[in-house]
Amino acid sequence: MRKYEVMYIIRPTLEVESRKALIEELNLIMTSRGTVTLKVNEWGTRELAYEIADCKKGYYVLVETVMSVEAKNELDRVIRIKEDIIRHIIVSREEM
Repeated sequence: MRKYEVMYIIRPTLEVESRKALIEELNLIMTSRGTVTLKVNEWGTRELAYEIADCKKGYYVLVETVMSVEAKNELDRVIRIKEDIIRHIIVSREEM
């Protein structure tokens, strides 16, 4: 198991209820695979450095977690499918 930081940007046009459901769905994907979520930090809506998918703003979410490589791969796969997530990155922080 490794420590990861997962950051993703959600479309700013998504309604509050839908955004909360999306964040919960992604957290459930991680926790259902034995992941330990250390911290979920919602940064809120911010200006993007450049336009992504016709969006000038985005809703940022940062998750610090400890998970297996299999859980990371599944999370990455699901995030790529979601149309409401315009950008994401998963960074390994250290080995456990």
